[in-house]
Amino acid sequence: MTDLRQFLRCLPVFAGDMPIFDPMTAPDRPEELFVDWLTEAVAARVREPHAMTVSTLGVDDIPDARVLLLKNVDADGWQFASHRNSPKGRELDLLSAAALTFLWREQGRQIRVRGRVVMAPAEDSAADFLARSQAARAEALAGRQSQPLHDRRQLVIAAEEAAERFAVEPELVVDEWTLYTVRAQQVEFWQADKDRRHIRLQYLRDGETWQRHELWP
Repeated sequence: MTDLRQFLRCLPVFAGDMPIFDPMTAPDRPEELFVDWLTEAVAARVREPHAMTVSTLGVDDIPDARVLLLKNVDADGWQFASHRNSPKGRELDLLSAAALTFLWREQGRQIRVRGRVVMAPAEDSAADFLARSQAARAEALAGRQSQPLHDRRQLVIAAEEAAERFAVEPELVVDEWTLYTVRAQQVEFWQADKDRRHIRLQYLRDGETWQRHELWP
């Protein structure tokens, strides 16, 4: 490839049918609109619509990001879970703030969430852990996320040992497993338009209520 810039410029964008979004009909609270959009994404067969990019500030003051799955959303905020000793867990310990980004390409939709992060009570984190698959619990039990893996057989052995332990202790919970809630201060809903007249609806928290207004694309 001799001209990557031109190659990228020629790739299609907003190729599918864009859903209709009228900001004037949006609900007063962002979590309600989020659930509406999520339900529409599932109906449109968007792949993994609950996948989101979780962005934090690294311990080196450089932004960090990774993709996780949404656990729940309600009036308290957006939830995800992680091992507290993981890089993201350590970053959240230092600065309890995060940004979430959902991208549903098939519908030309994007949702951005920014806010402070709080840890759920231990019993809620435990319930989330026990709801995970055995393979997912085994990975968390190993507790070595992001550490160098010198031999893949180490991973296999650790997973087998964890599975054996769960067979004996099915209610075992990893203490470091933590359910986090992003208590949003700002939420933006972005709807693509083929003529680039994109719709951006922003919610800003005002105490227990929300201020809502459109933004220029």
